[in-house]
Amino acid sequence: MAVVTCLPRILPALLLSGRRLSPWIARWLSFVPATVLAALLAPALFCPEGRLMLSFDNIFLMAAIPAFAAAYFFKNFFVTVAVGMGLVALARYFL
Repeated sequence: MAVVTCLPRILPALLLSGRRLSPWIARWLSFVPATVLAALLAPALFCPEGRLMLSFDNIFLMAAIPAFAAAYFFKNFFVTVAVGMGLVALARYFL
């Protein structure tokens, strides 16, 4: 089991170490973190109870909208997380 877990992580590092990637591959790889984050967040935002929920009752989606705005304007991870977590906490307390 350890081999199956470690091999996909170690093999690319060993094969690509010391090589220069072409600019288009480097650009393509630069989008991977945002893509993974979106894939992890989308189910939690749009289907918090296992079904599609696009209403005002979805506090996670309602908190994500101002958090996305904070991320855009401040470009600071801490501010984005603080806004999102603060709004979810307030919504859970008052609703």
